[in-house]
Amino acid sequence: MTGILETSSSYAFVLLRLGLAITFFFHSTQQIFGWNGGRGLKAHLANWRDRQGIPTPIGALGLFIEFFGSFALLIGFLTRPFALGLALFIGIAMLKSHVQHGFFLARRPGEHSGIEYTLALFLMAAALLVGGGGALSIDGILSR
Repeated sequence: MTGILETSSSYAFVLLRLGLAITFFFHSTQQIFGWNGGRGLKAHLANWRDRQGIPTPIGALGLFIEFFGSFALLIGFLTRPFALGLALFIGIAMLKSHVQHGFFLARRPGEHSGIEYTLALFLMAAALLVGGGGALSIDGILSR
């Protein structure tokens, strides 16, 4: 268990954790609660099922990881497992929804986004998977 919790004492990982926590919190609340113009849970899961072929239980698991993972990252608790879950979640989104639209973000209204943004999130999560929660993390306290 300590291998999962071990972490660098670098403050760089704190910045990665906080950036991902904030991003995934707001993204997940759009999808789950319909906040900030989101669709809400039922519509979002139906969209994934119908357009992407993602079974509803798998989609619900992804949203669970995204929402609760944002809180875990905020405090640096179980950073590596949640970073793995988030990397898988955003990696699948990148492959299923964004790669066919190229690299760049949408430049005009109604245009679909390429992988530029999702790739950045994927790499941030991968960095936390490798380095752990960093300084000021619960993981760091528990692994001493």
